[in-house]
Amino acid sequence: MTQAAAHVWLADIGALDEARLDLYWQWLSDSERAREFARPQRRRQFIAARALLRIAAGDLLGLPPAAVVFGGQAGRAPWLVSPAVALPGLSVSHSGDWVACALSTETALGLDIEVKEAGRDVDALAEHAFDAATCARLAALAPGERLHEFYAAWSAQEARIKLGMDAVNLEAAACVAVAHDVLAIALCAAQPLAAPVVHVAAL
Repeated sequence: MTQAAAHVWLADIGALDEARLDLYWQWLSDSERAREFARPQRRRQFIAARALLRIAAGDLLGLPPAAVVFGGQAGRAPWLVSPAVALPGLSVSHSGDWVACALSTETALGLDIEVKEAGRDVDALAEHAFDAATCARLAALAPGERLHEFYAAWSAQEARIKLGMDAVNLEAAACVAVAHDVLAIALCAAQPLAAPVVHVAAL
């Protein structure tokens, strides 16, 4: 079976200054600028993630980032407005000081990243996030391994939700984990995936 190609882009925005953030704000469409945010950090993540998405799409399509236009709406994945080419795979994610996006010209995608925070009560979080079997599997692991496996399971679950396939087909989603020292990264697709090409950007 043919495997679909996908690209994953990552950026650490901990050092992103206001001047660069203002530049990226100018790249956004009117619908994206209309978004409202309860916290300054969430606004910062949103602008940076949409800038990264434009850098990634520009690289894929051979265009400068500012020439790529996306539509945006709260609760919905971004969509490509211009140029008028097929780009069914678009997904963005953020966690802490990290933003990420995934793109594919071949298949729908769902991407999730999670900063692996050692201080969190993963047992309590697991009870709210997972079924009894998953909780039992995690509880049987050593603490260090449990932390890793909790975040791997959490990011995979979120990536499946973002993929947006119906309940009947969701189990058929092809999911891969992308290795990273700081993040748990899961990418799910509507068809089998080749190993994604990973890029790191400086914003």
